[in-house]
Amino acid sequence: MITRMGLVVHGGKAIARTAADRVRAWADDRGIPCTDIDVWDDGGRLSAHDEAERAGHPDLIVTVGGDGTFLRGARVAAPIGALVLGVNVGRLGFLTEVEVADLDDALERIGRHEIFLDERMMLTMRASRPLEIPDGMDALLHFGRGPALPPPAPRAGTAEEVGWGVALDVLALNDVVFEKLSRDRQASLAVYVDGRLFASYSADALIVSTPTGSTAYSFAAGGPIVAPHLDALVFTPVAPHMVFNRSLVLSVHDRVGVRVLEHSGQVAVSVDGQLRGVLDPNDWISVYAGPRRARLVRLADSPFLERVRMRFGLADAQAALADGESPLIYDPGLPPPPDMLHPGPPDHR
Repeated sequence: MITRMGLVVHGGKAIARTAADRVRAWADDRGIPCTDIDVWDDGGRLSAHDEAERAGHPDLIVTVGGDGTFLRGARVAAPIGALVLGVNVGRLGFLTEVEVADLDDALERIGRHEIFLDERMMLTMRASRPLEIPDGMDALLHFGRGPALPPPAPRAGTAEEVGWGVALDVLALNDVVFEKLSRDRQASLAVYVDGRLFASYSADALIVSTPTGSTAYSFAAGGPIVAPHLDALVFTPVAPHMVFNRSLVLSVHDRVGVRVLEHSGQVAVSVDGQLRGVLDPNDWISVYAGPRRARLVRLADSPFLERVRMRFGLADAQAALADGESPLIYDPGLPPPPDMLHPGPPDHR
């Protein structure tokens, strides 16, 4: 039952603003309050909890834009268990569900409860100190060509000094990225898995992603595509200066710790594509599975790899097609035999 709605709009696109008016009209016709959320031009960005409270804790958040707009809606929806429907006016729209032309039908189907619920794991973090963006950020982003800031003093960062750190009020649906700030200075980062050093990297960036985020930046950096209904963490280095440059797929119960080495350049931390802070030498962050799942609205129970094939425009190898074509679906049309109903060993846990 939808009693309140939130709306996140890519305000820079006229088609998005027009589609948003259709959402407001649909809600108004049914007496459902609809509030714009995650609006950045009113004095700053609010926390997810503050956004949800200001909007009256909506049951459904509709995003109108691309995947970035969708991620903005998901960060507010997850802590309160709200549903998220993505309307695509972007270029790829891998996370979004419907095109603008299908918006009215999608809203009607939501009203009739004719939807599928797609739940996705998210990431959260603890850190040796609260995240903050320092003064003088413009100088830091001049890629080494602008005035250099004085190097920060190394901070306290040992287990004895800061313990388990402070919990950060952050949830990521796609990824957490640790990235060098200056083009002429690599990020030197030690990576720990469950408190044990795995390797120290000198790299452009390190990505810790969810299976949902495995098709985003991690994929572009050469990481694997992981089915989104698996619970796992995907760790992918970006242009590491070392022989070992492979991704890791870790258990959902693992924690990935990232510590900035003493003489490293400063490191930017982005969550779902948004800059959230800058790390200094000896700072560390632990990334792990969050307590909440994102609840995505789907209108059809379509297979994940079918979405991958369509949205990425995958093409079959011409050399293979020269040897014959295959049907898109292999389905004998009969009930599967018992050993195929639930493949794999029985779960005795």
